[in-house]
Amino acid sequence: MISLPMAQIVYVTCALTSLLCTVLLWQNWRKTGIRLLLWSALCFLGLTLNNVMLFVDIVLFPDTDLSILRTLPAVLGVGALVFGFIWETSP
Repeated sequence: MISLPMAQIVYVTCALTSLLCTVLLWQNWRKTGIRLLLWSALCFLGLTLNNVMLFVDIVLFPDTDLSILRTLPAVLGVGALVFGFIWETSP
């Protein structure tokens, strides 16, 4: 069995959990057409990419600082969710 440090296991688990949330939200949006589910799925897609980039930054390239590149998908994802909240509540 491959032994991984606990931090790497947590990074991978967080990425897989975010991906699962993305898929479930996307499927429910396709089924129901509720747009808030779409905005939430886009947010979790950004969070998934952020978690993957975190793993790449810290585990695969520890000597390179990718903090701006890994934070950008999360900011865009949360921005999409905020935009969706505003869009859905405006008259």
